[in-house]
This record gives sequence, structure tokens and C-alpha cells, in this order.
Amino acid sequence: MPLKAMTIKTLPDGTHEDGNGLRLVRKGGRGKWVWRYSFLGKRHEMGLGAQDNVSLAEARKARDRWRSVLAEGRNPVAERRAEAEETKRKRERNDPTIAELVDLVFEARKETLRGDGKRGQWRNALDLYLIPAIGKRAGSTITAQDIADAVRPIWRTKHPTGVKLMIRTRLVLKDGRAMGFPVDPAMADRAKVILGAVDHQPKHIEATPWQEMPALFERAGCDTMAGLCIRFGMLTIVRSAAFRGALKSEIDGDVWTVPADRIKGTRGRVKDFRVPLSSAALELIEPLMDIPGNALFPGQRARTLTDMALSGRLNKIGEAGRLHGFRTAFRTWVQDTDACGYEVAETVLGHTIGGAVERAYARSDLLDRRRPVMEAWGRFVTGQAAAAVLPFAK
Repeated sequence: MPLKAMTIKTLPDGTHEDGNGLRLVRKGGRGKWVWRYSFLGKRHEMGLGAQDNVSLAEARKARDRWRSVLAEGRNPVAERRAEAEETKRKRERNDPTIAELVDLVFEARKETLRGDGKRGQWRNALDLYLIPAIGKRAGSTITAQDIADAVRPIWRTKHPTGVKLMIRTRLVLKDGRAMGFPVDPAMADRAKVILGAVDHQPKHIEATPWQEMPALFERAGCDTMAGLCIRFGMLTIVRSAAFRGALKSEIDGDVWTVPADRIKGTRGRVKDFRVPLSSAALELIEPLMDIPGNALFPGQRARTLTDMALSGRLNKIGEAGRLHGFRTAFRTWVQDTDACGYEVAETVLGHTIGGAVERAYARSDLLDRRRPVMEAWGRFVTGQAAAAVLPFAK
């Protein structure tokens, strides 16, 4: 006997048939609509929704629709699954989830990122904090409060990471809007206001005082590859990724050319960097050139030494200063000893000087002016001479 709309909410627990396979299954005072049918000799059940959300008339309409699909020789469950997939594909094309949007923006930007975005860990904060919180939500539904809630756990405790996450989030929304998706980058700006200001005092990377560099050079030792690599980094003042990955083929006479892919910066905006090698640096690497292979400092399980291997060596010898701190030591040495002028010192560190127009005209890398500076630095670090003033290098 068909069910009646006026009485279905008072039906007891159990299965109540409406006809043509439609049934209401009630348990604990709540119910759900189920349609039973046979396809190719097998019984199937299709859920049509909860009783609280789907009326008797709507359940009958859904049953009749899928009965017509069955009459055409198609499996209703498989057809509904296919429809759901198509709906999902249409939504992804028109309104992707935040996780999908991150993927789209990352892929679009990957060609401009170092190591395809892995080296700079471009999406780490997004993967760790934003996507777990709101990654499954459609971009058009995201509010400033949603973003603020995702960032709040680290906004004060890990503020630099929180700031990076906010920057990346806004960039994803901005690029998503440019791609034509219904997302609003202003939500990130509003989320920042919701989170509030933070009085964060940045903690600088621990740097060895320049006066202690000769002692550190001695303690780094020459009995391990890590120690030799640390010494080379102290003498050349390039970033860790550059000197750890040094190749013999990059060295020509007293000039070491670090390729652009190991220079910090956006891909396409950095170029090879020439480093004048001091007498101390050349003496250090001379015996290494005879070791088989192209890597100047080969590791045991990798082509080159890892950053962890070098940090481990510093820890072992009890040095609090870090690899990047060598650059700070050099720059402070320049300031305290007046070893060279600002332009030369910044070029030694590979820093960009001046605006785009100025750089378009001033293209010299000051190699010859850097040579005496690096020679004096090498003599100081290796204990051959005290800090000296080089007015001719200014």
C-alpha cells in the first residue's frame, strides 16, 4: 500500500514500502529513502536521500527518473556515478577547491621557481596549514574568517611562517582570479586584519664573529670532506647551495663560475656568478681536483654533500655559527676594517645593486676589484695575516 505524506513521520522503525521498489527505512525516529531494483539479474539499492531532506513526492520523482534509465538498459547506480563525476569536472573547471587552485597556480608558476619549486619549498606552508584546513572547500565559498582560522594556529607562535602563508594564500587567490575563477584575493587581506598585528622580533641566523673566523677555519679541519667544504665556504662567501654543489668543471684557473641554477633568485632573473678564488682557496682545492668524479666535495650517498652534513660538522666541533653566517662575518669584517667599498662588498655577496635601469647600464661584475678583497679575506681567515685595509679595492 502506497505511503501517505501526512503519516510517514509517525511510522515506526522498520522498512515501509511505497511501491515500484521505493521504500522508507526508519530507525531511531529518523528515515532514509531507498530504491531497490534488479539489473542483469542482480539486486541493487540506491539511496535517494534522508527523509528530513527529501519529501515523499521528491522520492517518487527520483525513483521514476531512475526507473526510466533502467528501462533503457542502463544501470542507474553507474549512471548516477558518471553524472556525479561530470558535475565534479564542471565544478573543477569553473570553481576549483582551494587544494586544486593551489595545484593550478603552482603548475603555472613552476617554470619560474628554483628547482621547479622544490628547492625553495614554495608550497610547504600551503600544504601544511591551508590545505588541511580548507583545501576541500570550493574557492568561491572561502571567507576571510576561513583563512584566518587556518593561519591562526601559527600566526603568533611561528609568525614568519604565518606571514609567508598569508603571502602565498593571497598569491593563489590573485592568480586564481586572473585565471577566471570566482575567488577574491581581498579575503586574504581581510584575514590579516582579523588575525591582528604581532610584535615579532626577527631572530637572525647565528653568525661567527669575524674575529673568530681564523680559529673556526682551523677547527673545521681538513681530515673530512665536510670540513674541507666548510673551509671553502668560508673562503668564497657564497651561499651554501653554491659551494656544496661545486663542480670541478666550473673552475677555470682562479675563477669559479657558479651556474645560475645554484644562485638565489627567481629563475630567469639570475645569471652565472663568477667568484675570484684566493690563493688560500686554490691551495685548498688543489688536491681535491685529482679525486675521481666531477663533484669537488662528493658525499657518501649523494653527488654532493648535504647541508645537514655540513651543519653536523659545525655541531661536532661545537660551533654555534651557521653556514649562512659566514657571509655576515665577511660583511662585518668589511665594515670594521674598511676593507673595501660598499659596491664591491655587496657584489662579493652576490647582492643586487641599484634599480633595473641602473643595472641595465652598469653590467660589470667587478671581478678584478673583488680579487684583492678575496685575497685579503683568504689570508685573514687562514691566519696568514691580520685584517687589513685595502683602499685600492674601494
